[in-house]
Amino acid sequence: MVTLTETAAKKISELRLEEGKPEWGLRVRIVGGGCSGMSYELGWEDQEAAGDQVVEASDVKVYIDEHSAAYLAGSEIDYVDNQMMGAGFAIKNPNVKSSCGCGQSHRF
Repeated sequence: MVTLTETAAKKISELRLEEGKPEWGLRVRIVGGGCSGMSYELGWEDQEAAGDQVVEASDVKVYIDEHSAAYLAGSEIDYVDNQMMGAGFAIKNPNVKSSCGCGQSHRF
């Protein structure tokens, strides 16, 4: 099961309104690429697809496809705003075996 922090849910709600898509949810996928082999892809989604795992928190839905669900099991999606590193969504994933130097791709 994937969890969503209150901070991440609030930021998703804000971004949905800015984008003019207040009913949409966040799609989180694992895709091939990067130095370590796999990376996260986030985007907007208006409805769940067949086989999706749907996580709901604070009136926000997160859609995860069957393939990605296995890699994301036990993960927490957060939103961080750090002056040194910038702001963005951070996925704390216990299944990651190693990451590349920039932290953008992972090996599971």
